[in-house]
Amino acid sequence: MGYKSTQECIDDLEKHGHLIRIKEEVDSNLEMAAIHLRVFENNGPAILFENIKGCKFRAASNLYGSVERSKFIFRDTIEKIKTLIDLKNNPLEAVKNPFKYANVGLTAFSALPKKSRFSNPVLRNQINVSDLPQIKCWPNDGGAFVTLPLVYSEDLDKPGVMNSNLGMYRIQLNGNEYEKDKEIGLHYQLHRGIGVHQTKSNAKGKPLKVSIFVGGPPSLTLGAVMPLPEGMSELTFAGALGNRRIRYSYDDDFCIASDSDFVITGNVYPDENKPEGPFGDHLGYYSLKHNFPVMRVHKVYHRNNAIWPFTVVGRPPQEDTSFGALIHDITGKAIPKEIPGLKDVNAVDASGVHPLLLAIGSERYTPYINERKPQEILTIANHILGKGQLSLAKYLFIIAGEDNPKLTTYDVADFFTHVLERVEWTRDLHFYTRTTIDTLDYSGSDLNSGSKVVIAAAGNKKRELGTTIPELNLPDGFKNPKIVMPGVLAIQFEKYSGTNTTEKQIKQLNQQLTTNNQQLNNFPLIIVCDDSDFVSKTLNNFLWVTFTRSNPSHDIFGIDSFTENKHWGCKGSLIIDARIKPHHAPPLIKDPAIEKRVDALGAKGKSLFGII
Repeated sequence: MGYKSTQECIDDLEKHGHLIRIKEEVDSNLEMAAIHLRVFENNGPAILFENIKGCKFRAASNLYGSVERSKFIFRDTIEKIKTLIDLKNNPLEAVKNPFKYANVGLTAFSALPKKSRFSNPVLRNQINVSDLPQIKCWPNDGGAFVTLPLVYSEDLDKPGVMNSNLGMYRIQLNGNEYEKDKEIGLHYQLHRGIGVHQTKSNAKGKPLKVSIFVGGPPSLTLGAVMPLPEGMSELTFAGALGNRRIRYSYDDDFCIASDSDFVITGNVYPDENKPEGPFGDHLGYYSLKHNFPVMRVHKVYHRNNAIWPFTVVGRPPQEDTSFGALIHDITGKAIPKEIPGLKDVNAVDASGVHPLLLAIGSERYTPYINERKPQEILTIANHILGKGQLSLAKYLFIIAGEDNPKLTTYDVADFFTHVLERVEWTRDLHFYTRTTIDTLDYSGSDLNSGSKVVIAAAGNKKRELGTTIPELNLPDGFKNPKIVMPGVLAIQFEKYSGTNTTEKQIKQLNQQLTTNNQQLNNFPLIIVCDDSDFVSKTLNNFLWVTFTRSNPSHDIFGIDSFTENKHWGCKGSLIIDARIKPHHAPPLIKDPAIEKRVDALGAKGKSLFGII
């Protein structure tokens, strides 16, 4: 739908039974986030908070809490957008089928931003940062955060909306060392679009002008998080998706999105940083306090009857899971077309997205003399790890599609089964050490620093995977082996006590299990963990623990391992130490007192009765 505002979207959702109103007074300190989480966990509707303690504004959350609701919001334009992206990759299709693509021109026209000729409704009211909803999501968060901010900046060398960047980078409104109402924190890395703009401004010794939009057409929100094909701006994509040109004007040289609900403007000066965080993040842990750019606030605007959209991030799945699924639905065909030989790729949400990639490639041209083995898919793997946000992956499992043409990366259990039936640990492990990983991933050796591993499998099935626990002679401290899935064992071990100690302990495990090597032939993967019952309970638990709590170069071991010409491998099972280490960030834990308050809203006669 071509919504003009957040209010129009909410009205439409409510009309079709996709929204509830919470009329009781709720606290922006933890309670609103806890309500959101509980409703999301119960597959509930979008939420409109009408009575926020100490705040005159309303707030909305869970707008995109299911793929179905997200597709409903964009139901009139999503297919047209897919067509536009397809045509970018294959423009000759429009020439071959002119009538089929006749409506593309109108969609493309909607992509052009439009400067407001008359008064901008967002500029009608000015307030302070402290007047905004101060939503704190997790107990140890450093303050209140904007969790759906649309952060706008322009290129100093090429000013104007067509060369702008619109991204979703988290914003800290208070706490730490920020001067109340005068400073806020921006969390982004210099390789992001806004970081490129800041680098240019820094080089010229000038401040970067930043506008933060909150609310407005849902298309603007989705545009800010889309991994768009090169050359397509976020504002143009948002206009096309919303079937309505994005309106804007300027005030004091700051760009103001005319349809947004709130706008915060300010300057980021060269080399001005302050501690930002902690913040409960999408890996399911806190991202810790680090120095990030600080923005000196210029003005805060809002339209009449403004609504503050927000979300809550934490251990997946969360609302951003639906975002990811919608993005894949829109752009799923685009990325494989940009990487020759790539058929399918999935950044696995349950593992925190960036830690784990699954991919399917082609072994098309390589002549096989004796046996099929990974060759071309290793080239494809290198290409994947050099592509945008895919480069943040720690673990990349890639297979040859010819071995099972029906397999997809989104059937995670079947994908792992396929890999474990075929992988050859003496050959198929390829490490990248002392490299960059996701800033939010604390499993590495330092901030932004860690390692990667490519596990490539191709060829015929080599083994049957075990489904019953073998008799194991485990050394002291190792206990409670559990089946996670066919071919995968979880073994519980005492609390992590340092690298040197761990190497000795794993060496003991190797020695003991080498005697059981024959029995372990059907279990090519062993996870050493803090709680094997938890890891084996669900597939999602296995994915989350294994790939968020391990650094490949430090935490991968193997039974009967060897190094040959700098290639490391093992002749027996691969072992991943997925215990919590001292340098890891703490996991997110809910506040019991707040949870009881949410329980009360589920009583008969209360707003959440029948929903939670």
